[in-house]
Amino acid sequence: MRHRHARRTALAVAVTALTLTATACGADEAADSGGPVTLTMSAWSLNSTPEFQKLADGFHQRNPDVKVEFKEYDATNYDTQLTADLAAGSGPDVFAHKTLKNFITYQAGEQLLDVSDVADGLGDKVNGLGNYKVDGVTYSVPYRQDSWYVFYNKDLFAAAGVTPPTEAWTWAEYERTVADLSAGLKTAGSPAKAAYQHVWQSTVQGLALAQTPGADLNSGDYGYYAPYYQRALKQQESGAQVDYGTATTNTLQYQAQFGTQQAATMLMGSWYVATLVAQQKSGAAQSFKWGFAPAPQRDASTKDKPVTFGDPTGLGINAAIDENKVKAAKEFLSYVAGEGGATALASIGITPAALTEQVAKAYFEVQGVPTDELSLFTFNNHDTRPENPVSPQTAALQNILQETHSAIMSGSTPVDEALAKAGARARSEVLESK
Repeated sequence: MRHRHARRTALAVAVTALTLTATACGADEAADSGGPVTLTMSAWSLNSTPEFQKLADGFHQRNPDVKVEFKEYDATNYDTQLTADLAAGSGPDVFAHKTLKNFITYQAGEQLLDVSDVADGLGDKVNGLGNYKVDGVTYSVPYRQDSWYVFYNKDLFAAAGVTPPTEAWTWAEYERTVADLSAGLKTAGSPAKAAYQHVWQSTVQGLALAQTPGADLNSGDYGYYAPYYQRALKQQESGAQVDYGTATTNTLQYQAQFGTQQAATMLMGSWYVATLVAQQKSGAAQSFKWGFAPAPQRDASTKDKPVTFGDPTGLGINAAIDENKVKAAKEFLSYVAGEGGATALASIGITPAALTEQVAKAYFEVQGVPTDELSLFTFNNHDTRPENPVSPQTAALQNILQETHSAIMSGSTPVDEALAKAGARARSEVLESK
């Protein structure tokens, strides 16, 4: 689940014709199509999601002959509404994949154009590109790729007398750090918890799937989640973090838990960097020193390139697009997924799919983004694996595992029993019926 969107305000469905001009391929494109080209693009929460306009503005600077008009959808019901428009023949020329798990629905429905030529021209610096390839054909390209980090409050670590994390820490070291923080913060008279774990299934299942050798969402065997759940429950029971019941009943917001210094550490997606920077600037978050570290690892074997997880956000071309617009649409995809679009996104604190030295430089020049060595290492060195491996069964399996997550974290079902039930349901309801 792409959780970064859950924090955005849902907006009514509307078409906002923004006279943003964009570049395709110069005067040749206009000549090929017999005049100026206008592309429509799907979007959500335009008032609070700057990436869409930033990309269109950057594309505009290259050629004023191609205009991009946004068709805005409700953030919560994005896929439902977009699917209805595509079925009715009124879908936008290019549309974003808000979640990776629904990409296969559009691809299997033959609603996406083959953009293998665009992908071939992007080089090897674009993370997550392979997630949009089916049977050797690429149907979309990623323009951003979030990865999950551990955010930590340097001031609370100092108050507790605890050594900050390193780029090579393991889960065993993480557990010791949390225990030391709990004791140190209590001694210092701080009401802060050592950690905050949000209620999403991603906070446990995402890393278990990414880091466990041989783990397979489609296997119907979910025993590999057990140690990750046992760790989370142990921290919950010890009081090191707010318990799941309290977090759900009180609808706790992860931004407030970390941003108002109620937790010294928090596992969260990289989109939170831009959010925290903005909230500290506006006063919605308190002023304190912070940084981000890699997710803890199973052992030291992955210390040079820590394994984490995160789904890309992609962009594809409507298979029903007017032929005269195809060239412009492909050039637009080349821009948003390439270094030009990546640099534009990095300049507003968003983690793009393409990572180069220029992109990293733009990212860390954003005022408020931490520039310490650990944060720099974390941004530049990680092996990000998908939370939602592309498969027709992924969405149904994740729904079962969401229920499993709630059952375990609420304490209503023991870990092993809940995971066994999840496997049985997966096999009978999804895998054996495919």
